[in-house]
Amino acid sequence: MTDTSAAPTAPAAPAAPTRPAAPTGPAAPARPVAAGFGAGAPASGDDGHLRILSASDLAGIDIPLADVVDTVEGAYRALHTGRSDSPVKPAAGPDGGHPVSYAVLGRDGSRDVVAVTSSYAHGPGAGPAARHPYTALTLYDDVTGRPVAMMDGARVGALSAPAVSALLARECAAPGARTALVVGTGAQGRLTLPFLLTTLPGLDRLMVFGTDPEGVAAVRSELRARFPDRDVTAVNDLRAAAADADVIVATADARTPAAVESTWLRTGALTVLAGHGLAPSTLDRADRVIATSEAQMAATGADMADADGKLRAVDSEFAAVIAGLTAGRHHPKERIFAYNSGLVVTDIALGHHFAQLALRRNLGTEVALWL
Repeated sequence: MTDTSAAPTAPAAPAAPTRPAAPTGPAAPARPVAAGFGAGAPASGDDGHLRILSASDLAGIDIPLADVVDTVEGAYRALHTGRSDSPVKPAAGPDGGHPVSYAVLGRDGSRDVVAVTSSYAHGPGAGPAARHPYTALTLYDDVTGRPVAMMDGARVGALSAPAVSALLARECAAPGARTALVVGTGAQGRLTLPFLLTTLPGLDRLMVFGTDPEGVAAVRSELRARFPDRDVTAVNDLRAAAADADVIVATADARTPAAVESTWLRTGALTVLAGHGLAPSTLDRADRVIATSEAQMAATGADMADADGKLRAVDSEFAAVIAGLTAGRHHPKERIFAYNSGLVVTDIALGHHFAQLALRRNLGTEVALWL
């Protein structure tokens, strides 16, 4: 899995001035209220128009980390009840390589919202400019049958992925966990420590391993912006750092030289794979395996297979843990591996939250897409 998320959250901006409605020719039918709004609230779309929310539109919206965690957790609860649908992402990669492009349809039953999310990137072998990911999330109100909005999906992914990692840490870390290590300094890695402190405030030693000095500096800057009294130690000896860590979250992209081995881990360690940076042994030799989706892990986790090309069986999906049907951890000394593949239902839940806030501010551009 490659970290294709966006830059860290920007400070909240003042509400944009109301924009005049674009001419539509003959009188258009009354515009419906989008899901989640009361009567008279701004809404996107009629039969011919779609509200487009750009990266810059979303950059001015700041959602507290605790609210992001709550939103994502709610998506897992709805999935467990069967109200939501989150199919496996069909992915494509060049010449049988690691998949870098995908598209998937999903439904959030708690919000009555259907969405399509897609991402395209040229591939790990391309130059930095060509590797730029293009992500999009399109939301539809499944009550009115009208579109809600189409938005840049990178910001949503940059928040939802580390929020899920933080929830996995909350449920699966050993009691009294104090030390966390993040592998990778991309957009997801930069937000992982703040989210971990949101769900595990008892963490008192924070470490990061990265090969990009600017990325390491960005991790520190993001942490201090959200937790001014906390700091992170940049480590060069990955093996020694992994041996000290109670929680390890690997968020690096496919080019990383990092590969934490199971023999490096301390008793009771939790390893979370949300990108790259863990060796297959951390999965194969784990005492317990949790996955956000067993089917998705089977589809996209081939790089974690053992020498015979087989993936270790999953002990529980995370939705069952969130629902309280099973524990994330059964014993303090268990070494647990958690696979965070990302689910479309979390993108839908968080994307809809962004859309509600954006529409209330009248952000975005109406496009006469179907006229």
